[in-house]
Amino acid sequence: MPSTYPPLNLAVRTPRLTLAAATDEMLERLVPVVRAGILVDGEPLPFDDPMSLYEDSPTREWRWMRSIWRGRSRADADFWRLYFVVCDDGEPVGMQDLIATDFARFGTVHSFSWLAPSVRGRGLGKESRAAILHLAFEGFGAREASSDAFTDNHASNRVSEALGYTRNGTSWDTRRGDPVEVLRWRLTRDAWAARRRGDIELSGVEECKPVLGV
Repeated sequence: MPSTYPPLNLAVRTPRLTLAAATDEMLERLVPVVRAGILVDGEPLPFDDPMSLYEDSPTREWRWMRSIWRGRSRADADFWRLYFVVCDDGEPVGMQDLIATDFARFGTVHSFSWLAPSVRGRGLGKESRAAILHLAFEGFGAREASSDAFTDNHASNRVSEALGYTRNGTSWDTRRGDPVEVLRWRLTRDAWAARRRGDIELSGVEECKPVLGV
């Protein structure tokens, strides 16, 4: 049955995957992926501090779920974060979030995502980002989207470049307490429109807009 809370009914569908709103049921289905761990030995750590996915199990799962519950509880015109579970052929394999601050005034969004190691290298990261950008620009009328990643997070930076983002400077953040340089990326509405896809389907958007102050 549909939720009485509209953000939990949102969905984005492409020919390759579905972004399903992160209901408690979907989070429980994703727990085994989180429990197994999404970090790969030898690869640069992708997340800035603090990050629950760096913790040991079962603290990892508990902190991860609490952070999503906490984020879901705050959704208004000043700030919102929409959490989606990435489903590949119906199986949960990661997450894709869309974040906005004072969206009605600025029309800007930011994205965050991760995928299970077993499905990386198949283009799902790019497809998931394209899906969330379609929700932002087509669904909510965003003016601009941003993204950022550590300079050694080559996969994320390649996705941004492939989807038409342009570099927007650098900044610094910490990773397990150490300072690391971050690349910032910017995608304007015009740049997105030039690559706009016609095979992405949105559902639940209109009912969600009043909750978000859009």
